[in-house]
Order: sequence, then structure tokens, then C-alpha cells
Amino acid sequence: MRTIHAPRLLLLLGTSLLVRFEQTVRSGDRERGDVPGWVMITLMSATLVALILGLAKPALTDLFNSAIARVSTP
Repeated sequence: MRTIHAPRLLLLLGTSLLVRFEQTVRSGDRERGDVPGWVMITLMSATLVALILGLAKPALTDLFNSAIARVSTP
């Protein structure tokens, strides 16, 4: 079986995405959806996840460490 290294895989994925984007734009397909709206929703979701993780990380770390300590103790 042939192994593809990460940089080459990223290059192949990027190229395929660009080809697909070009085909969509050239076809004149008007049913592509509301792209700016989806971009805004994605950015807002990522911001919320980062904010919640930033606030909850100390509590989650303490919870994880106490759970591991309980399992590790005989």
C-alpha cells in the first residue's frame, strides 16, 4: 500500500477543492446557498467554542486530574 505524506495530501486536497470550486462557479449554479451567512455562522460557532473552552478549561483539567488520581490509587 502506498503512503501519502501530510504535505502532499494537503496539496492534493487543496487542488481538488479549487477544481471543484472552479467547476461550481463556471456552471452558473445559483443554488449554492448563502455562503456569507454560513461563513458567519461558522466563525461565530468557533468563537463560542473557544470562549467556552477558555472559561471551562481549568475546571475540566481539575476534573480530569481528580478522576485519574482516583483510578490510579489502589
